[in-house]
Amino acid sequence: MTDPQRPSRRRALVTGGAIRVGRAIALGLANAGFDVAIAYGRSARAARATVAELRERGVHAVAIRADLRDGVAARRLVVGAARALGGLDVLVNNAAAFVRTPLATTTPAAWDAVLAVNVITPLVCARAAVACMTRGGHVINIGDAWARGAPAGWSVYAASKTALETVTRALAAELRPRGVAVHCVAPGPVLKPERLPAHRWRAITRGRAARLDDVVAAVVRLATSPSHVTGRVVTVTGRRRA
Repeated sequence: MTDPQRPSRRRALVTGGAIRVGRAIALGLANAGFDVAIAYGRSARAARATVAELRERGVHAVAIRADLRDGVAARRLVVGAARALGGLDVLVNNAAAFVRTPLATTTPAAWDAVLAVNVITPLVCARAAVACMTRGGHVINIGDAWARGAPAGWSVYAASKTALETVTRALAAELRPRGVAVHCVAPGPVLKPERLPAHRWRAITRGRAARLDDVVAAVVRLATSPSHVTGRVVTVTGRRRA
């Protein structure tokens, strides 16, 4: 996986890449010339559709099912993606648990589950990915600018996403000598959850939902930047609309 004959087409793995923001990131990387592996959990039909769209762009694309609550499965995912693509240049840690956890009514087990997917799994995937990368690799974590000021009931999710920003900066320093860059893209609210009433979405975004294209552009820009540029946390917020 560290063949010095580096292929001209770069290779990326996007966790949670079958739907929503992850899907858009996967397609954006394909448009930039990457072969792409997407990881999915329960969205098998959507994963097949996304792979078809990726292949329509002329790139090699695969979908791999993985339960990212399980560290062993997360490691196997990365190794399998690198094997399927012939190596790995970019890891996008996009998959996340978005769960409200009121202090009085949720359990430590529920808190552990959120932290496992949002903090521990990105670390597990990063470690496995770095082992597959040559110099010039990139790890891009997807944070959440909204979490920095999350309302009551979202303490664990907010802690996990702000922790991911700290992890990004610490890993950037640790992996700089290996020539692997680590960044974080932290968008504000982007896509309305299907079951969320429109009036609540308007209250959350205040008319300033982030543009999906801007999020994708930030990821692609970082994924194609020189690897000596590292440790950036890029916030993508929306603009007020009439």
